Amino acid sequence: MPDPLLVAFVTGVTPGKWERVWRERRPGGRLDLMPLPQAAALAALDDGTVHMALARDVAADDSRHAIPLYRESPVVVAPKGSLVAALDAVDLADLKSENVLPVDLLGGSGEDAVELVAANVGVVVLPQSVARALSRKDVVARPLRDAPDTGISLVWPTGAAHPLSNVFVGIVRGRTANSSR
Repeated sequence: MPDPLLVAFVTGVTPGKWERVWRERRPGGRLDLMPLPQAAALAALDDGTVHMALARDVAADDSRHAIPLYRESPVVVAPKGSLVAALDAVDLADLKSENVLPVDLLGGSGEDAVELVAANVGVVVLPQSVARALSRKDVVARPLRDAPDTGISLVWPTGAAHPLSNVFVGIVRGRTANSSR
């Protein structure tokens, strides 16, 4: 079978457990993981640079399969000395007087927004895993109770799928090595 299987993943996703299972089941087989911003991961999937992607809020359509894997809670990232930082959890109404920075997760990783938060320019709403991945000593993350969550899905093309795609699908779905599927 052709190696390697190339899988892109967005900021906040930690594919290490699936990579370990892959290596256990396919000694010597290659799985190459590529961290990419969301837009770049989907573009790489579309142009065939990668075979699969672990991406945020992508649904199946005519061109892509998508398996929802898990949901993520939103958080507010704020400067350490701010009023938001003094709260245990935040509601959207608590952010009325704050400069909420727009973050386009489809175009970037959120890193620029966290830089601006650290510079005391405002606050930003991110998925919890992204805030954790981009954590710094000068910012804090607080749960945002009434904002929508986001979902992580495994995505791959409906046509011309890599021959090992089904193996990786089985791994992320938790199938055993002896599964008949």
